Amino acid sequence: MSRILYGTGRRKNAVARVYLKPGAGEITINGLEEKEYFDRDTHVSHFKAPLEATMNTGKYDVMATVSGGGKTGQSGAIRMGIARGLAQIDDNVRSILSKAGYLTRDARMVERKKYGKMKARRSYQFSKR
Repeated sequence: MSRILYGTGRRKNAVARVYLKPGAGEITINGLEEKEYFDRDTHVSHFKAPLEATMNTGKYDVMATVSGGGKTGQSGAIRMGIARGLAQIDDNVRSILSKAGYLTRDARMVERKKYGKMKARRSYQFSKR
């Protein structure tokens, strides 16, 4: 099992290309370590969740290239890319990931701003006089 696994993940406007190869568990995102790229621990634990769910935490080196969106969307995109890569191993791992919801694309997007409004739904302040 020396093949490289690949998965593409998307969340909001972020797109991540994730490569998984058997190794010591090193994670690099856009050429940086995960602690350097993500300033919050919640982002790091968020995208490591598929590895922990399938008991593959120290078995694969993860190399991700991510662009677009913010940090939360990018960590969600990396999580989906890791999950899609791990799903290629066998059907048992795939069922674990799909039950946890890591293979499902989160379709929520930012609602567009409407004319006559300050934001998507927020109106200007009403004054009777």
